[in-house]
Amino acid sequence: METVYITRREHFNAAHKLWREEWSDEKNEAVFGKCSNKNWHGHNFELFVTVKGAPNPETGFVINLKDLSVIIKELVIEQLDHKNLNLDVPFLKGKLASTENLAIEIWKLIEAPIGEAGGQLCKIKLVETENNFVEYFGGKEPY
Repeated sequence: METVYITRREHFNAAHKLWREEWSDEKNEAVFGKCSNKNWHGHNFELFVTVKGAPNPETGFVINLKDLSVIIKELVIEQLDHKNLNLDVPFLKGKLASTENLAIEIWKLIEAPIGEAGGQLCKIKLVETENNFVEYFGGKEPY
């Protein structure tokens, strides 16, 4: 069977700061720079979720994109959009609110529901700025 990769893009806006309480102000600024601003900073994130599989012979779909959109919106976007990642997001509690950690936690939220919908999650791409993005492959090397 032929494997096809399909990607859904969603976006959300969120604030965060990179800060370790156990570090001094000076160390936080030295390590995290402007991202350690005590008054937070925000991003217009873009989330790309890539699913793979063989097209269903009846529908031609790897996964119904309506179903994928609902999974992402209900489990991820509703929890993150217009939120403070450090204060408002239960699944990030106790974790540094880096884009890397956020991508890993998003994977954990949606991997099983995507499988139940007939696809296999293979990549999360989370764009923080036009110059910076993270790609996460579920802890598996992609290449």
